[in-house]
Amino acid sequence: MFFLSDMLNKKLHLPKPGEALPGRERPIATASKHHVSRRPLKGPYPQGLETAMFGMGCFWGAERLFWQTDGVWVTAVGYAGGLTPNPTYQETCTGLTGHAEVVLVVFDPTVVSYGELLRIFWESHDPTQGMRQGNDVGTTYRSAIYTFGADQQHAALASRDAYQAELRKADRSAITTEIAPAPTFYFAEEDHQQYLAKNPYGYCGLKGTGVACAVPAAATA
Repeated sequence: MFFLSDMLNKKLHLPKPGEALPGRERPIATASKHHVSRRPLKGPYPQGLETAMFGMGCFWGAERLFWQTDGVWVTAVGYAGGLTPNPTYQETCTGLTGHAEVVLVVFDPTVVSYGELLRIFWESHDPTQGMRQGNDVGTTYRSAIYTFGADQQHAALASRDAYQAELRKADRSAITTEIAPAPTFYFAEEDHQQYLAKNPYGYCGLKGTGVACAVPAAATA
């Protein structure tokens, strides 16, 4: 009983330096091409495209949501925001790497704006749940926006404030989403990449709050 409660505590609290798993020097093996589009997963990406990174709980359903969005050139799932270098899926699930499951989104800003991606992000999961998303419990399932540059950081914060106002009107809880400059992104294993394209009836825990997000003009860049 002590062991179970101790593990649950670890999964609900980010590890401190010295507590995290050691990881490894070399990246773990992954796919070279996107299973759906056949585009290169790790690039090089065409000139003029931009990158975004979102954590919405289990990354399987979140990735599908973005690869089906017009203007998104390629997506990949992976781990970010933790301490362990080059973690594996099994390691992140212990809560002892500090990473969140995230989706890397490479998009054409002339077709889909970063603001529109933010709207999809806010409306497609519950950003008020802390270290969980629905039945998925643990630090790896936390809500997160990792930003590339000052413009994205400003847009993410503006959209959070706007959505918090709408959630408050609906008597919902405070947003717990982590918003920070993008840390190192570690690609997940090949079987997790575009998982729901390979397993159409696989698990997808995505569920929004039902509250619409009107992204402010300040967040549409």
